[in-house]
Amino acid sequence: MKVLIVSDSHGERSVLDELKERYGEQTDAMIHCGDSELQADDPSLEGFTIVRGNCDMDARLPMEQTLKVDGSRIFVAHGHRHNIKSTMMNLSYSARENGADCAFFGHSHLLGAEYADGILFVNPGSISFPRGGNDKTYAVAEKDEKGWDVRFFNEMHLELKHLHCRFPTV
Repeated sequence: MKVLIVSDSHGERSVLDELKERYGEQTDAMIHCGDSELQADDPSLEGFTIVRGNCDMDARLPMEQTLKVDGSRIFVAHGHRHNIKSTMMNLSYSARENGADCAFFGHSHLLGAEYADGILFVNPGSISFPRGGNDKTYAVAEKDEKGWDVRFFNEMHLELKHLHCRFPTV
């Protein structure tokens, strides 16, 4: 399984169109973790599973989504309603309540990946307005029979190899 994860694009359609062009045929799912600032029916969001962030005004966007991709259950939320800037506990509870083995989220504009208590947590950072001295980033998570690989890429689609994470699940 291979999943593209992006968040916090804040109105930048071209970057989403570029990601779709690059990854649309190479991934099993494309996920946007909120703050697109676009309408639910915007063509740039076509093909993405998307949730509503604190800067999204279109009520047609769901606050959370859980999807099944190639045997994995993925919980997607922006993170603002889970208070992720203070704790990961609320997000972890929601992922468990939804039977998820992955939780993808945004909101903080800070990238990161962690595997805890059988759940993969990924924040892809922000593709438009990164914080903490980071690049503009998105993530690709791949699962095989031995575990997860999470890779982060900058806006030029160059892998930030020093951020690569491997999480064995066996």
